[in-house]
Amino acid sequence: MIQKLKNIGKEKNISSLLTNVVIAFLGLVSFMLLTRQLSKPLFGDWVLFITLATFVDLLRFGLTRTSVVRLLAGADKESYKKYLGSTYRINLLLLVAIVFLCWSILGMLNSFEVTLNQGYGLFLKWYPLLALSNLGWNTASALFQAEQNFNRMMVVRFANIGLFVLFLIFNGLWLHWGLLEIVWVNLTVNMISSLWCTLKKWDGLLFLKNANRDTEKELINFGKYSMGTLIGSSLLKSADTLIIGLSPVLGSAGIAMYAIPLKLTDLLGIPLRSFTMTAYPRMSKKAIDGDIIGVRKVFYAYSGAITLLFVPVAIFCFIFAEYLILFLGGMAYQDHLPLLTTVFRVFTVYTLLLPVDRFTGVLLDSINRPKLNLYKVIFMTVANILVDVLAVFVFESLVAVAIGTVLFTVLGIFLGFYFLKKEIQIKSRHILPEGIFFFKNLNTYLS
Repeated sequence: MIQKLKNIGKEKNISSLLTNVVIAFLGLVSFMLLTRQLSKPLFGDWVLFITLATFVDLLRFGLTRTSVVRLLAGADKESYKKYLGSTYRINLLLLVAIVFLCWSILGMLNSFEVTLNQGYGLFLKWYPLLALSNLGWNTASALFQAEQNFNRMMVVRFANIGLFVLFLIFNGLWLHWGLLEIVWVNLTVNMISSLWCTLKKWDGLLFLKNANRDTEKELINFGKYSMGTLIGSSLLKSADTLIIGLSPVLGSAGIAMYAIPLKLTDLLGIPLRSFTMTAYPRMSKKAIDGDIIGVRKVFYAYSGAITLLFVPVAIFCFIFAEYLILFLGGMAYQDHLPLLTTVFRVFTVYTLLLPVDRFTGVLLDSINRPKLNLYKVIFMTVANILVDVLAVFVFESLVAVAIGTVLFTVLGIFLGFYFLKKEIQIKSRHILPEGIFFFKNLNTYLS
């Protein structure tokens, strides 16, 4: 029994899940501390800043991450250096372009005296420095995922967000610094994590001499589709916040309120992120080996298992939505409780649909059909943005924004199955039976 528990503890799904649980817990703590240290408008500005930063980070690293994870999975020592060095050089060039773009736009807006939501201003001014400070650990994350070394990933991320949480605790008790100082500390802790990854030779900086154009082309040829997919996926999550931030009626306060149920929903996605990080290399390897039956089996098992796992969690969250919102946001949001509760309950429906939608995209990438995954995400993103514009500027309703999230996810599932049935004859009726088999036969999936 003890040996079995040890084996389960070493299993990559569990290791990945533990990593995401620890990071998500610290993210939750930081979120709760910030809701209590900043006013609603300032907290909304912070959420907008972080949302934009996350979106552009996906743009930067999406060009190489999916492809380098796929290629590093079976690389020898020399190829390892070549891929890491080339990845770092691509990311470095993207950093230079983004710095120039952000500060040029900021200079133009200041010249014409254009007034922006403060969150947008924070992003244009400070994101270039954040992009520099998080370059190292973000690049190293691709290596950790390819090696399935989630313990190392957890330590690096823990050093990052753990230091930020410690600062927020001190800030709440004694310092009482404002939004700008919080942004500065965030830059600092990201830099610490990146320097650590550089010193440990995890990020590729010390392998720049091994970079070459052929490898960069190889990474970019695959990555151009996965980057588009990741940008679209990020827009699916962040478009709500970005469009609410443009509304003169909802504005930063609306962002702050919407962020509460959205954060709770993100927590429900922890198992999904963990299992996709392990499923992608497994399905990729089987696809490269020509084992299409194995690819289908992994897809059915993982998407079915996560869907079943989400059912009791979603029911619990639906019933206790009010208490969860107050726990996360504090009493300052009590007056808006009926609205936030409705939004959160809509999100629980979205959560039940998300696993199948997400794994159809992962499967398309695994069988080397990133272009089809990109098409899928483009249709979903366009639908989401159109609904958001109507919800925010016509109906001025956060509930309508949340309903749009459910609608575009249904569209994504339909498109995913449409493409996969043509490529490898996926059949939806096998998902739940294989999901049940996954739980009954965990040892089959231990590695």
